[in-house]
Amino acid sequence: MLLQLNSIPVRKVLPQTIDGKAYWENLGVVPDVIDAAPPESITIEYDGGLAVVGGNELTPTQVQNEPVKIEWPFQPGDLFTFCLTDPDAPSREVPLLREFQHWLVVNVPGNDLKKGETLTTYLGSQPPLLSGLHRYTFLVYKQPQYLTCDEDRLPNKTLKGRGKFSIQKFAAKYNLGQPVAGNVFLARWDGLVTQLDGGLEKLKD
Repeated sequence: MLLQLNSIPVRKVLPQTIDGKAYWENLGVVPDVIDAAPPESITIEYDGGLAVVGGNELTPTQVQNEPVKIEWPFQPGDLFTFCLTDPDAPSREVPLLREFQHWLVVNVPGNDLKKGETLTTYLGSQPPLLSGLHRYTFLVYKQPQYLTCDEDRLPNKTLKGRGKFSIQKFAAKYNLGQPVAGNVFLARWDGLVTQLDGGLEKLKD
């Protein structure tokens, strides 16, 4: 059963443009997740043409399945690490499980995720009831070489092992440097989270 928290006021987020990159700091993703805004944006679209646009709000229902389009700039021969992480687990005010990894793929040639090595299978947003808005953060790192990772592989129907992750520590471990591209969307609880929780392994970490 997911944690339920008292209602917490959420700082109003002003609309920002991707080009300006101001949303990274306005949302607090810099410095909560990374030290500086990535220089490029990841183009991300979900079913129905729903786009991730620098801090817009999408529901757990809308993002329950993997995006249908993910693109970022690359050169032939480039390899990348791609992640989706939530720094607000179980809430932004009480981030005891920061970060919660929702997707992690390494050795991605160009931006073809299907040809990469999945360490953590995609799990849509899972914000607990009354925990406010969560900042779901997509990041891409350019790899200096092919990675051989010793992390546990996490399937999509479990919460265990996803908490207390740090993409910055992962990047430092494998000498990935700073992210080269990114994007963010916000989500709050909806009824789908309860339905999914009924079939998910209990959170134990």
